[in-house]
Amino acid sequence: MGTTNYVGAFIRVAEDCPVAVAEVPAETKRPTVAFVQYRLVSKHPYEFTSDDVLFEVHAIRHEIAPEDRDRARAEFFAKPQACLRTSPLGKRYGWGIHHDAGGRVALVPLGSEQYDALAADRSLRQLRAMRSRRA
Repeated sequence: MGTTNYVGAFIRVAEDCPVAVAEVPAETKRPTVAFVQYRLVSKHPYEFTSDDVLFEVHAIRHEIAPEDRDRARAEFFAKPQACLRTSPLGKRYGWGIHHDAGGRVALVPLGSEQYDALAADRSLRQLRAMRSRRA
């Protein structure tokens, strides 16, 4: 089983992110990946790892029953998965993602003092969310 977890890292927003300050993804009839990730991580900062978030979004969107989650998680991570650098939160909505020393994640809004401080912190591995378009 592979992992998407980072430890002591900060994923800054993508270079081509269209917003100057973070936006909350809109709630829709069928929840989007962005909305589910935002709701999960914003309500539980530093509680889940990247792997936990990615699988939980998959489980919610595919309506996987709680009793089937262990098997489904093993199947989900049996194939390589994209990390949170591909999250629409960092690509489109202006949210940085901080991974603490335990690999747990929290959202940090672009335009905040906390975002600027984490982006300048050289003790953290500095990454960028993936661009939406080629350069």
